[in-house]
Amino acid sequence: MLQTKTLEFLKALVQNNNREWFQENRKKYDEAKSDLEKLVGQLIKEVSKFQDLGNLQVKDCIFRINRDVRFSKNKAPYKSNLSAGIGPGGRSSGKIDYYLHIQPNGQSFLGGGMWAPSPEQLAKYRQEVDYNADELKTIIHEQGFREFFPVIHGEVLKTTPKGYAKDHPEIELLKRKELFFVHPFSDKDVTAKDFANNIVKGIKLLKPYCDYMNYILNHTEEQD
Repeated sequence: MLQTKTLEFLKALVQNNNREWFQENRKKYDEAKSDLEKLVGQLIKEVSKFQDLGNLQVKDCIFRINRDVRFSKNKAPYKSNLSAGIGPGGRSSGKIDYYLHIQPNGQSFLGGGMWAPSPEQLAKYRQEVDYNADELKTIIHEQGFREFFPVIHGEVLKTTPKGYAKDHPEIELLKRKELFFVHPFSDKDVTAKDFANNIVKGIKLLKPYCDYMNYILNHTEEQD
């Protein structure tokens, strides 16, 4: 669980997203960050029971709250959320991991999947779907998975991808440029005692999908 004051800090930050206010309230931010670190530490411990995370440390998972505003019209210096990427190698591994997003007013969620793939990775995904989509469909259509992650998120082509027929039996999967799954959490969920357990439940459901996607997106012939 997270403390209510962590969400309260984020709510206040939205209304005061400037460096002067942030520095004046630095102690509150440090407390909120520490609160998230404790939760992530607990998650690493639990996930390590069914997945090898290597020597993953909490610091490897937490994303910075500072925004990169160099190429953005929005010059607000800070994100309005706290977040972490949990998986072998942490947030910067380049692999698909379990993404935890903490944001007040019911905008928190656990997510995972193919998001902003490179052209090469997207081609690998489509090649696999074209060759044999049964394994992927078995994973994402499993009842428990669908109940926890009922909606596929991400960009979808309006037209048929080049090189594939309009009447391809898997055309809807082939049109997808992203295949990301999200389970939302209310503010009440986030501050409940069983919050960590619910996240771990979601991670267990996501694991077969993430394992599958990491294999097809990152596997090379040299590894055979």
